[in-house]
Amino acid sequence: MQLPLFPEAASSLAKNVDYLYYYLTAVTIVMTGLIFAAVFFFAIKYRRRSEDETPRPIHGSLVLEIGWSVVPFLVMLTFFWWGAQIFFENASPPPNAMDVYVVGKQWMWKIQYPQGQREINELHVPVGRPVKLTLASEDVIHSFFIPAFRIKHDVVPGRYDTMWFTATKPGRYHLFCAEYCGTEHSGMIGWVTVMNDSDYENWLSGGGSEGTMAQQGEKLFGQLGCSTCHLLDQQGRCPIMRGVYGSRVQLNDGRTVLADDAYIRESILNPNAKIVAGYHSDVMPTFQGQISEEQLLQLIVYVKSLAITGTPTAPPLGSAGQTQGAKQ
Repeated sequence: MQLPLFPEAASSLAKNVDYLYYYLTAVTIVMTGLIFAAVFFFAIKYRRRSEDETPRPIHGSLVLEIGWSVVPFLVMLTFFWWGAQIFFENASPPPNAMDVYVVGKQWMWKIQYPQGQREINELHVPVGRPVKLTLASEDVIHSFFIPAFRIKHDVVPGRYDTMWFTATKPGRYHLFCAEYCGTEHSGMIGWVTVMNDSDYENWLSGGGSEGTMAQQGEKLFGQLGCSTCHLLDQQGRCPIMRGVYGSRVQLNDGRTVLADDAYIRESILNPNAKIVAGYHSDVMPTFQGQISEEQLLQLIVYVKSLAITGTPTAPPLGSAGQTQGAKQ
């Protein structure tokens, strides 16, 4: 069986990455050829022809020295410019991208969909639709790598990372962990199945889930007792939940922060890290070590579902008259 030189290009980003690689390879070959040609030429032209020959002094050329320094530098800058363009394109998912949540754990990939479906080492996506992956790790550094899509991103404990892609060909493609993560690292592999829209919708409707991720998060929100202090539409001991996600939150120290995924996660695991203005510390307990990364993502999706779009948001957090409670 003959192996292909490159994996199949099956995403909108793949061709751009391949073209950059071809360019890097071509420039490397040309520069290497020129350097070796110059070495051989000068070795022959300026060789010592007799035992008593005294070499003639050679005066340097400022123009030549500047030329062979500046020209290669400008060529290297084209690498940077092209690579940065691809990097920023891949770092900014389109607003209509479909969300999928991925948690790396020794030694598997656990995947959750907003509709509630969950998989291990399997990712199902529709063809031609942007997909945004939110990546988290439960233990050590992993690296999410799909060669056919030309995407790879480290998954670091204690933070969320995002990447996105648009699959262009239906099929089944390899998924790897590309960062050594322990004794069974080589077994941390899986498959990405790209499906037509109708097949993907049929797969989604196949059942097997316990409600959407938001519904699972709402259930967990009640089980952990969060709903006794964080009320949805009226003042409680802690900040109101509705409209929090995506808003600017004022803190006791005068700063304002964006209530995004990372902020909600930190608020759950380390409630005293950023105290909302008008509230006290040491009211909300920490849930560090009590809930998994999967459950954290479910809670975040639930809080995100309470965001208010197109209508006035809830009263600003930390407004006058709020004298007790902790941040969410």
